[in-house]
Amino acid sequence: QVQLVESGGGWVQPGGSLVLSCAASTSTFTFSTTATRWYRQAPGKERELVATIGAGGTTYYTDSVKGRFVIFRDDTQNTVYLQMSSLKVEDTAAYYCHSRDIRGDYWGQGTQVTVSS
Repeated sequence: QVQLVESGGGWVQPGGSLVLSCAASTSTFTFSTTATRWYRQAPGKERELVATIGAGGTTYYTDSVKGRFVIFRDDTQNTVYLQMSSLKVEDTAAYYCHSRDIRGDYWGQGTQVTVSS
C-alpha cells in the first residue's frame, strides 16, 4: 500500500518561507512517472489545488501563489517539494500532496501551515 507522507509545515510570520516535502512510503511508487499535486484546505473552505508537477516536469500554479510558490521534484530522493515564499495570512491551511498510478489514488495525511504575526 502506497502512502504519501508530508512534512515541513509549521508556524511562520507573514513574509516568511517554508518548504514542504512529500515522500512515498514505498520505493514501488515513483513520483517521476506521474503527476503530483499539492492541495490546501483552510477551515470552512473547500480543498484548493495549489500546484502541480507533471511527470515531465511541467508545472502549474493557482493564480494566488504564482511567483511565490515553487513545486519541484528530486528524483534521487523520490520526493516532491513545495517551496513557499512571501507567505501571507491567507496561505494558512492544511497542505496535502496527491498522486496516482494504475493502482490507485494516494493522499498524504496533511501538514499544517500557519501564517500569522
